[in-house]
Amino acid sequence: MFYKLRSSPVFMELKNSHTILHELKCHLPFTLISSLMAGMLVAIFYLINKEYFFGIVSGLFEFMHPAHVLVSAMATSAIYWKYKKSVVKTILIGIVGAISIGSLSDIVFPWATGNLFSLQTKFHLPIIENPILIIGIALIGSVAGMYFLFRVSHSIHLFLSIFASLFYLLAFSIEMNTLAILLVSLLVFLAVYIPCCISDIVFPLLFIKKSKK
Repeated sequence: MFYKLRSSPVFMELKNSHTILHELKCHLPFTLISSLMAGMLVAIFYLINKEYFFGIVSGLFEFMHPAHVLVSAMATSAIYWKYKKSVVKTILIGIVGAISIGSLSDIVFPWATGNLFSLQTKFHLPIIENPILIIGIALIGSVAGMYFLFRVSHSIHLFLSIFASLFYLLAFSIEMNTLAILLVSLLVFLAVYIPCCISDIVFPLLFIKKSKK
């Protein structure tokens, strides 16, 4: 009877929910520290050459966002492929998860929080302006995710997402000083933490019925 209870859908969902909460708890300090370190690093470059930095920050975002989508697709498809060896489903889930949730963490959330704190952040969505590039990169990442380790791609995913969100706020908001950049890194933490963990962990597991470890 206990075996039947453990294998029931309700028990599995409770177990999976506990696993997801555990993953979110474990990733919190890493994401927070990484966000603050990114803010400090960017602030140092700002102090060295303010005009040059703000001249290239838009280009840095245009590089970081596709790189984020690539690695996000790898991480999402990797976790799904681990449980379901379906090439078509793995690729589709990798593409949809990387683009949709990646756009939330890199653009939508920074844009919303930037305007909430009166940074006059402009809206700029690469998937609308350059869909072939973004979808193509997500496709490559989804295929690659079936052959690379999840832990590696997930850690790189968080790192790239932090810088993509930070560069977005700096590129499409009013000009900031050093203190503002450090404070903005806390906004980046809020924009990155939940979406990235949802993208890599929660989203692919939604399509798997059996219990996940």
